[in-house]
Amino acid sequence: MDKLTALRVFQSIVREGSFVAAAKRVGLSPAAVSKNIAELEAALGLRLFNRTTRRLSLTEAGEVYADRTERILEELEEADRMLAHMAGEVSGRLRVGAPLTLGLMILSPVLPLFLRKHPDLTLDLHLDERRVDIIGEGFDVVLRGGPAVEDSRLIARRIATLDYTICATPEYLERKGWPRRPEEMAGHEFVQFSLPDAFQPWTCELGSESIVVPVSPRYAVNSSLAVRDALKAGLGLGRIPELYVRNDLKEGRLVEVLPGWSIGSFDLFALYPSRRHLAPKVSAFVTLLQSALQSIIEQETDALQAAAKL
Repeated sequence: MDKLTALRVFQSIVREGSFVAAAKRVGLSPAAVSKNIAELEAALGLRLFNRTTRRLSLTEAGEVYADRTERILEELEEADRMLAHMAGEVSGRLRVGAPLTLGLMILSPVLPLFLRKHPDLTLDLHLDERRVDIIGEGFDVVLRGGPAVEDSRLIARRIATLDYTICATPEYLERKGWPRRPEEMAGHEFVQFSLPDAFQPWTCELGSESIVVPVSPRYAVNSSLAVRDALKAGLGLGRIPELYVRNDLKEGRLVEVLPGWSIGSFDLFALYPSRRHLAPKVSAFVTLLQSALQSIIEQETDALQAAAKL
């Protein structure tokens, strides 16, 4: 049995509602379709369909298998399309949404290289901390920190994982004291990014030790750039993606608090409407961004130039 062919036959029957219609869809004889299903059911040890002379329906096992295999086949189709699009034309208007800080720190340097590589492409970039309506507002792709998907019509592709760090200025720590353990942050002032779940306690982990730190911010703002500026101004301790303050840490304007402790991370996703008929412009953009971010996170040299060669 060719498992991939059998899965495609199975999904065709689910979509068409009959063995005969599925045979026409996949270009096989009805006998070959029946043989594929019989072999698939034998391999699984379960019946997938209830069959009578008048009606065809999925068994309980068939319903579960249909849901899972549909996703598997869609992933394979997307992989095929992405490879085909490498030789396709990247053109037209690309409408992208992204958080302000990510846009200014990551996209701004990368996008000119992307546009030079694809001269027939026009770009419409919207930088906004709010959660835009991707389909309703006509976006081709939106970047968002996870958890990302709240709409079944959207596809989410994880493009990076960003680690948090807790930091402050040396002057602030000299004045207020330098925490050596998480519980020693009690009594400190906090700067915090403000989203609906932003004021949840921080969890700090070191080996098997896990300590939860309550956070009541003195200053809350819905921009990571503003958080960084407040930290550099000495307003307190803040948790922020390490990528956003890497240069400040290297040059001593900020210092890491609790080095060695894990402060958590978040996944960054590219969201787009439906993987079916994925446009070459979207595929090219997401691939470029994933490569550029990975290079920057890994601190590779000449990261942007490497990304431009994609």
